[in-house]
Amino acid sequence: MTTDWIGIASESLGDLGGWAVTAIRIVGIVAVAWLITIVLQGLIRRFRERIAQRMDDSESVKRAATLGRVFRYLVAVVMSLVAVVLVLSEIGISVAPILGAAGVVGLAVGFGAQSLVKDYFTGFFLLLENQIRQGDVVKLDGHGGLVEEVTLRYVRLRDYDGHVHFVPNGQIGVVVNLSRGHAQAVVDIGVAYHEDLDRVMTVMTEVAQDLRADAAYHERILDDFELAGVERWDDSAVVLRGRFRVAPLAQWDVRRAYLRRLKAAFDHYGIEIPFPQLALHTPSGLRTPATATTTAPPDPRRDAPAAG
Repeated sequence: MTTDWIGIASESLGDLGGWAVTAIRIVGIVAVAWLITIVLQGLIRRFRERIAQRMDDSESVKRAATLGRVFRYLVAVVMSLVAVVLVLSEIGISVAPILGAAGVVGLAVGFGAQSLVKDYFTGFFLLLENQIRQGDVVKLDGHGGLVEEVTLRYVRLRDYDGHVHFVPNGQIGVVVNLSRGHAQAVVDIGVAYHEDLDRVMTVMTEVAQDLRADAAYHERILDDFELAGVERWDDSAVVLRGRFRVAPLAQWDVRRAYLRRLKAAFDHYGIEIPFPQLALHTPSGLRTPATATTTAPPDPRRDAPAAG
């Protein structure tokens, strides 16, 4: 009897020791995973801070901070998954069926939420490649306006009328950025066919030089006015094209100021700015009803001499 109790106690102590060893291993796995996560996130944070110190643009600093948060989150997720798998293996639960079921569930969720996954992937590369920044003026998926916010899920735009557009990143096919590096203020000027084009182009160049010399536009206009010449022949005008190389987002202000000054110069020199006209030509020998005259037939009674 005593021997049986001793055997049972020995087995209990052995099981308890096994559970203790397993618990110690689990604690060690969790501790190591947590330590690795802290170290990797710290390295990512330091790397992001060093990059931010070399950037003068505040928007680039914000983009680096956003990417840093994304990488830290990915590190935490990956290390958590690895720790869970190792803990389940220590407990004695087979990981293969769980991984298989997780793969099937993940595939189903991926098909159901593929647009959401596409939004996040596209948003990640938009931030990584610095295609869009807060404060830019862009055109996305038929929508244009000022970028107010860029996230991994969507881009928020505000157009000229004040309307706010939320464009999912997954729907963005082509990004047209109107405020990167420099811009071009293109002007198309129509003049009458009888005008001397050399004289007109001289006036256009002089007005452009005066505009660039103005202190209000000197820093916005980056180069001399580039006059391309005759662009096309319209129905009632000869169209001349030119452009200014300007600072980002200054193309509209420069274009408006130039057109206003050019209108005053054309009025001063008597250069005609045409408008659609319609001329009617009638063949010789034909008269219009407004100018035609009718001759009444002779009246014998009126033309006869009076009697007696």
